[in-house]
Amino acid sequence: MQGFEQIFQRAVTRKGGEGQLKSLLPPIKSVEEVCLLTGDRVLSIMTKCIFQAGFNWKVVEKKWPEFETVFNKFKPEILELLSAEDLEALAKDARIIRNMQKIITVPRNAQWINEIAKEHGSFAKFIGLWPTSNIVELFKLLKKRGARLGGNTGPRVLRLAGIDSFILSSDVLQALRQADIGLYGSATSMKDMQLIQSSLNTWHQQTQLPYTHLIDFQKNNFQKSEGDY
Repeated sequence: MQGFEQIFQRAVTRKGGEGQLKSLLPPIKSVEEVCLLTGDRVLSIMTKCIFQAGFNWKVVEKKWPEFETVFNKFKPEILELLSAEDLEALAKDARIIRNMQKIITVPRNAQWINEIAKEHGSFAKFIGLWPTSNIVELFKLLKKRGARLGGNTGPRVLRLAGIDSFILSSDVLQALRQADIGLYGSATSMKDMQLIQSSLNTWHQQTQLPYTHLIDFQKNNFQKSEGDY
C-alpha cells in the first residue's frame, strides 16, 4: 500500500500545482451544520439521488422545483401517509418523472426518517454523528433500511448532505487499485468495503485530511492506461 505523500505529490504534478489541486476539492459541512438539516431536506436529497440514478441528472435538476411542489416540500410527516391512490395519482402527474418504482420510495423513506428521528432526535443527527472511520457500515444500513439507497445512491445522499464521506466511482476504484491497497474486485462485497475503509483510515491518520478529500486526491492522481480510454 502506498503512503499518502506519494499519492499527493503525483496528484499535485498532474493538476499543475498544489493550489490548483486544492481548488478542485469539494466543500464539507461541519458536523454541527449537518445536524441542523431538517427531515424534509434529507428526504428531498434522498429522493433526488434516487431519481437521478440511471437517469439524466440535468433533467431531474430542471424538474426539481416541481418535485418540491408536488411532494409537499418533502415533509416526511405528511408523505409517510401517502395512500395507494395518492401514489397512483403521482405516477400520472406530468410535472414530475413518472416512475412508480421510484415514487413509492418517498413514503417508505419518509417513514424511516421519522422512525430514526424518534430514536435519535433527527435523521440528520443520526447520520451526522456517525463516525467516518466506519462510514461503510452506514452505507450498509442505508441499503438495508432505506428504499433504493444501495450502490452509490446512499453515499451520494451523504455527500449531498455535506457529510465527510466518499463515493466509489469507477475512476476512484481504479485509483485505489493503483495505490496497491489489495483491492482486486469491484468492491461489491463488505470485505472489499472494509478494506477500502481501513486504507482511508490509515491515510487519514497520516494526514488528518477529510475522507472526502482523500478520495478526491486519489481521483486526481488516477492515470488511465491506454486500454481504459
